[in-house]
Amino acid sequence: MSHYAGVPGLDLRVDDGVLHLVLNRPEVRNALNDEMVAAMSSTIELAGSDEAVRVIVISAAGEHFCSGFDIVARNQKGAPKPRVGSIQRRLPRQAHRLIPVMLETQTPVVCVAQGWVAGIGLNVALASDFTVVADDAKLWAPFVPRGFTPDSGATWMLRERIGVVKARRMLELGEVVSGADAAAWGMIHAAAPAADLTTVVDELVAQLGASATVALGLTKWLLHTARSTTVEEQLRNEAFAMELSSRSDDFREGLVAFKDKRPPEYQGR
Repeated sequence: MSHYAGVPGLDLRVDDGVLHLVLNRPEVRNALNDEMVAAMSSTIELAGSDEAVRVIVISAAGEHFCSGFDIVARNQKGAPKPRVGSIQRRLPRQAHRLIPVMLETQTPVVCVAQGWVAGIGLNVALASDFTVVADDAKLWAPFVPRGFTPDSGATWMLRERIGVVKARRMLELGEVVSGADAAAWGMIHAAAPAADLTTVVDELVAQLGASATVALGLTKWLLHTARSTTVEEQLRNEAFAMELSSRSDDFREGLVAFKDKRPPEYQGR
């Protein structure tokens, strides 16, 4: 799989149909920079059309998942001051590209996190289909406490996941939420003791990787389109997805397995 190339701070590998993206800047708590964000966006977009990839996993080296964007490096003393509007021009090509790519790709995205899960790191966790964190992880939206406003879809995803009241606690008051509480709130898929994270995630990834890939991807697409469609439009989308999924090899295998009273053996086709 040589067409997946990492960049400094982001390691990539493909194992048995699973594409692993590993944040690897532990010396700065895996803070993201422009090059890493661009690479994550293009890699996930590419994987969405790669039939050899059935699951994407995002994780991090070291004790922390991600402390946010590396604004310290961007604003180093002596760096030239950008002209007015630079943030508005830059975000659509960088962080604001990554989140829609994660939400819209039909390949399921699993995030595993520990330690600090902050800023854009929190938004990556929210945009993943399944996020499993250590129960003592610290999920934080540090925008207002640092004097600026949320980005990367934080206001949209948090409101959708946990409701406006809890979203206000995180976004307006800067409340840090533990991994255990995040799971209880329905913000993420699950929390587990740090020592058990690998086992929990491996089981989840194995289940997704063995699933009916076409049906799984179209179901993710349907859940995404349902956020902005009427029921009539969504019913048409469901009919379209049913037409496609019923033509897949996995659909036929599912029927035969049901008839034979055995577990299906899906090949992702």
